[in-house]
Amino acid sequence: MRILALDHGTKRIGVAVSDETKTIAQPLEYIPAEPFAAFLDRLKMLLREKEVDLILIGQPRNMDGSYGPAAQKVENFVGVLKTAITVPIKMWDERLTSKMANRILIQGNVRRDQRKEKVDKMAAAILLQSYLDMGM
Repeated sequence: MRILALDHGTKRIGVAVSDETKTIAQPLEYIPAEPFAAFLDRLKMLLREKEVDLILIGQPRNMDGSYGPAAQKVENFVGVLKTAITVPIKMWDERLTSKMANRILIQGNVRRDQRKEKVDKMAAAILLQSYLDMGM
């Protein structure tokens, strides 16, 4: 069984998955956030294909640890997901994951126009790897 991580965004939702031993996270893809029904169909397909037993969703927080408007959007997203799927969902602090993902892509000499397509799935992988490294 694996863990699937989602980095929620208004346009794209980054997806990463763990290996079967839940040791290493790898970026998988991004799914357009809209239309939501199409997102949900693709998510359900991934859950089956990858034999996922937990979904990890990035919880946006301000640097002082407080929650802002982005956190409320993710809470709403999680609420809707819980009505549509049966796989357990856990929230995880995602502070700086997108910034770290951008930095990694820049260091890898990924062109700016290609970074937009890769940053979401990379942020999801960073989120998931931080969770795996905590031994959860």
